[in-house]
Amino acid sequence: MGEIILVRHGQANSSARDEDGYDRLSDLGHQQAAWLGDYMRDRERPFDKVISGSLRRHRETAAGLGYADPVIDPRLNEMDYFNLGRALQDVHGVPFPGPDDFAAHVPQVMQAWHQAEIMGVETFASFESRVTGVLQEAAQPGVRVLCVTSGGVIGMIIRHLLDLDPTRMAHILLPILNSSVHRIHVIPQGPILASFNAVPHLDTDDRAHALTHF
Repeated sequence: MGEIILVRHGQANSSARDEDGYDRLSDLGHQQAAWLGDYMRDRERPFDKVISGSLRRHRETAAGLGYADPVIDPRLNEMDYFNLGRALQDVHGVPFPGPDDFAAHVPQVMQAWHQAEIMGVETFASFESRVTGVLQEAAQPGVRVLCVTSGGVIGMIIRHLLDLDPTRMAHILLPILNSSVHRIHVIPQGPILASFNAVPHLDTDDRAHALTHF
């Protein structure tokens, strides 16, 4: 059996209002990655391949895990949510949300993007195509692959595996934690979701503050 492990990046600059400002780990984000790296070295078998998106927060997370020189694949980069949010405001008058308002905002963005009412730097179909392309290449029998990426990419992969509509995909996106682990088993019938949003490296009382979404 093959296995793909998806890791979301550590906490980034959550106070940012654009992608460039967001794209760096906070001090806590670096610590989350280091804790996960320690956990994985103790409990995971070696990987045959380690892949990272090209964004700074992906590369910093991979380095914190102990992989300073991963294979860089921009297909693992996040959707441009800031531009999508601005497009939703321009087209439908929905303001960009504060930290407590994403539960209502994300489904609206996914639905409008899927229906081609809004677009950022790429269409929904283009995002889906590049993300599922990575999944198809990584899903090899007997091969273990680690992918360091973002929540939107993880959500899109789960959409593909479970055949979710855009609203249910949005509901998958919302709870994904920083530095969380998501496992896909590769069986003869194809890839299947084996676990979602695991954070065993944060499962102690003194790390409860590190359970972050943004």
